Amino acid sequence: MTDLLKIIPQLTIGAVDLVAAFLFMYGLKRMSSPVTAPSGIKVAGLGMAVAIVASFLYAFDVGATAKPFLTVNIGLAVVALAIGGGIAWWAGRKVAMTAMPQMVAIYNGMGGGAAAAIAAVELFGNKADGVTQLVVTLIGALIGAVSLSGSLIAWAKLDEVIKKPLRFQGQQILNALVALATLAIGGYFVAVTHGVITPPVATSDLIYIFFGAALLFGVLMTLPIGGADMPVVISIYNAFTGLAVGLGGFVLQNPALMIAGMVVGAAGTLLTLLMAKAMNRSVSNILFTNFGTVVQQKQGEIKGSLKPVEASDAGIFMRYAASVIIVPGYGLAVAQGQGKLYEFVKLLQAAGVSVKFAVHPVAGRMPGQMDVLLAEAGVPYDMIFQLEDINDEFANTDVALVIGANDVVNPAARTDKSSPIFGMPILNADKAKKVYVVKRGQGKGYAGIVNALFYGDNCDMVYGDAAAVLTKMIEAVRALGTKAAA
Repeated sequence: MTDLLKIIPQLTIGAVDLVAAFLFMYGLKRMSSPVTAPSGIKVAGLGMAVAIVASFLYAFDVGATAKPFLTVNIGLAVVALAIGGGIAWWAGRKVAMTAMPQMVAIYNGMGGGAAAAIAAVELFGNKADGVTQLVVTLIGALIGAVSLSGSLIAWAKLDEVIKKPLRFQGQQILNALVALATLAIGGYFVAVTHGVITPPVATSDLIYIFFGAALLFGVLMTLPIGGADMPVVISIYNAFTGLAVGLGGFVLQNPALMIAGMVVGAAGTLLTLLMAKAMNRSVSNILFTNFGTVVQQKQGEIKGSLKPVEASDAGIFMRYAASVIIVPGYGLAVAQGQGKLYEFVKLLQAAGVSVKFAVHPVAGRMPGQMDVLLAEAGVPYDMIFQLEDINDEFANTDVALVIGANDVVNPAARTDKSSPIFGMPILNADKAKKVYVVKRGQGKGYAGIVNALFYGDNCDMVYGDAAAVLTKMIEAVRALGTKAAA
């Protein structure tokens, strides 16, 4: 009976871990479709709650069998959970859609930091048994620390706390030296721990130096990356965090952490590769070049002129069109105009106009931001199309309405080999019979280059805040209905 009582807590922990892992995987699977994504988030959240329960069960089991129970500070864990959960709940409800990328970057960093903290506890407590477990612990510590500091810099860039990339001569060499030094310190620590070398400093000092170098590398790696690459950077650090959590699970022998971490890491890696492909660039090119630098272009290189028109005229023109494709961009999110946009779309549909939405993979400041923005306004999922599914339709479309997007519709990506976005797949908005572009002003896009589309013969500019412009379009179309009724 005594042996059975000892086994029951371990069996319970294993069963709860298994349930948590299943909920993680099932939730992530459902997130693959916009239709099932809301329920997928809830399922994955439930999986996280179950994993937390498993952690408390583990603490009780350790307290009962391995050491005095009072040494496991359950009270502190509960307080930390309450504070962290409360802040996350408040921030999640308060955050604006335009600030969602910053929040994701912060949460990525916190996940990486938590994984690094787990590794630190193992290293300072000399709990890693054997070379393999020690090496895995160090790798998890390195990746988690890089994800933490790099994500914080990404947040600062997205929130415009850091307004410009920081670049200087020999920067890549310095970054490489810091990376090599971090790896060397880790290798030296392994040798010291196993008595191969007698260190001139305390072992604990080596751990501090290792984490300091890893955090510094995360900062140095992210500082020179331009704003145009931030969506991919967020995705990269998401993959880093998942991998660090998975390695932490291996160190703790926790199946839920291992499975969840590896699934998130794999998903983040695939998303990173897909986004890099959407920009026609490699991940190494993003991390180690100066994409996002403002490029000076001579006005004479682009023929034509900007042609401003009134919002009401553009709205009426679309009311009598047969087909309209709408390209949403970050400017729509900034203006919080998605509700007005869908209201305008319903007016067009009521008049018999065929309306579709075209979303570029890197539109906005984070992966999927435009899809979430449109879903928030209630736009049906069957009206939203990705680049590869709708690009051929632009040539046969009466009107392309571009709202707050710039680089993802710039035809220079197809024709100008000197452009930093040359080769990047774009939405073929310029091939529509008529193009209206809604912009707050004549500024350049996130990549810092002039858009040749705006100077095209078939393109008119509608200047103003997206929500205000759409309100005027709605009023103009409704006025037509009023006149017809009279």
